[in-house]
Amino acid sequence: MMPDLDRDDGTAMISNPHLYFAEVSLDLSRGEFQSGLDKLMLVSDYFPDSYLFHLLCAKAFHGLQKHSLAGESLRKCCTIAPANQIAWRDLIELQASGEGEEHAAPSIIFDPISDELEQLTAALMHFSPVQTTENSDPTSILEQKQPFSDDTAIAVPTESLARLFTAQGAYKKAIKIYSLLIQLKPQNAEDYQKEIDTLLNHL
Repeated sequence: MMPDLDRDDGTAMISNPHLYFAEVSLDLSRGEFQSGLDKLMLVSDYFPDSYLFHLLCAKAFHGLQKHSLAGESLRKCCTIAPANQIAWRDLIELQASGEGEEHAAPSIIFDPISDELEQLTAALMHFSPVQTTENSDPTSILEQKQPFSDDTAIAVPTESLARLFTAQGAYKKAIKIYSLLIQLKPQNAEDYQKEIDTLLNHL
């Protein structure tokens, strides 16, 4: 744990940064921008990657009309926490107002969401769907009625399917179904064999 801030020799060491930043934030809310900035500078070496530290610095600099430095601090915030919209909003407002233009033009603002959308748009511009010979026309009735080969494997043989083939005159298919059913339901094998014998008479 870091020791308390020694205000006499200016040693930037604090034990509770949240309370310290709250004190700075209070100064800024009162318009005491220089006082807040002085306190931040005392601890700057300890918080190079702190979003809150740089955000408070930006507010202090902005209050002191040091817009270029405010822009720098806001850009650091955006780098540290790109998903946090507070710094993005303040930076856009700062640059849209024309303040701080001597340091950085608005064109250098990096918005990760916009950048990702631009990359996606570029990728879609070069995308071409796979060509296919299929069309949306329905299968003709004639094609639907075409019987499949007698050698075609039947995934789910059923008695209903066997009777349907018999009614259609597809006797070989019906025989094949009954032969499969004998293996699946040996308890009905005698009945199925009779059906097969009847169908063989039609061949």
